[in-house]
Amino acid sequence: MASFSTSSRVLPVLSLHPKRNPSIITSSPSSVHFSSTHLHSLKIRHKSLGLSSFEPDGFVVCSASNNYFSVDEQVNEKQNSEEPHEVKNCKWNWRGYSIRYQYSGSSGPALVLVHGFGANSDHWRKNIPVLAKSHRVYSIDLIGYGYSDKPNPRDFFDKPFYTFETWASQLNDFCKDVVKDQAFFICNSIGGLVGLQAAVMEPEICRGMILLNISLRMLHIKKQPWYGRPLIRSFQNLLRNTAVGKLFYKMVATSESVRNILCQCYNDTSQVTEELVEKILQPGLEPGAADVFLEFICYSGGPLPEELLPQVKCPVLIAWGDKDPWEPIELGRAYGNFDSVEDFIVLPNVGHCPQDEAPHLVNPLVESFVTRHATPPASVSADSLYSSN
Repeated sequence: MASFSTSSRVLPVLSLHPKRNPSIITSSPSSVHFSSTHLHSLKIRHKSLGLSSFEPDGFVVCSASNNYFSVDEQVNEKQNSEEPHEVKNCKWNWRGYSIRYQYSGSSGPALVLVHGFGANSDHWRKNIPVLAKSHRVYSIDLIGYGYSDKPNPRDFFDKPFYTFETWASQLNDFCKDVVKDQAFFICNSIGGLVGLQAAVMEPEICRGMILLNISLRMLHIKKQPWYGRPLIRSFQNLLRNTAVGKLFYKMVATSESVRNILCQCYNDTSQVTEELVEKILQPGLEPGAADVFLEFICYSGGPLPEELLPQVKCPVLIAWGDKDPWEPIELGRAYGNFDSVEDFIVLPNVGHCPQDEAPHLVNPLVESFVTRHATPPASVSADSLYSSN
């Protein structure tokens, strides 16, 4: 067994890959013990955590400072004697639409962070400045969300616009036009479907992917019993085509409702701050946001994770907060069986949005995964891929 302790908070990251023997963790308020079999999946960088030392073999006890775990203050305070990297807000024109993204970091592999349903690039505010110390980090607002344009879905007549294919095309074009390099995709919730679809459509762009509590898409038409499908379609039509939908959205788009929803999906509700509520709510009050919201909750087609994972060529790591009430880990574990998935990591006592609720667990996982896969394949030249842009 190997162990390290912290002076304020434990770091319980557990690998439960179905293809390997599960590691056993025992924890106390001052220490966490990992089986040595699965330390490969952790590989925490001690500079990021303020650890005095860390060794992958044998028994090591490491101490960590309290500073790292004051996550909300990371962007305002020095960490490890370094100022956090400045995070820049930028706009990108995609097919005539204004797309907002955030950027930080000047060297290292490129990371593109992809948010989930109803969120935006601010949901990665606790990750961007930390990861930017050794990576070029981009966080994008998918079209229809955040401060990106929100074209009316009715303008496209009978052809759905807000689909995973649309967002995947946006993500791939972003890598070609803005990043101008291959990138690692770090995705939460429905953002995981976007990342997978993008990697299937243009596999030469994505170098690897981390899926954080990917959406199971339990409302997908294929996952509903045949006798319930007509009722679902009727309900969707009611929301999309009558005043009921706008009334429903008006009830949802309030500070109180957003706070209550976040408290459902965050296990540690102390992380549901007023700042977070405003970051999620404000873009949802912009013109067009209600139409996008209603369009997506009525979107019960498109791909499923289990359909995309067998097609992905890049390495995939899945991490799952085990207290997610929306995407049960008992169902998510099955995704670890796919050949493209190198490991399935359980994040104990974490809900649906690990990157924001538990960045002290997610950031080291991202750094470790990227380090393992950062060497580009000899047969691929990023310069040749993007030289035309």
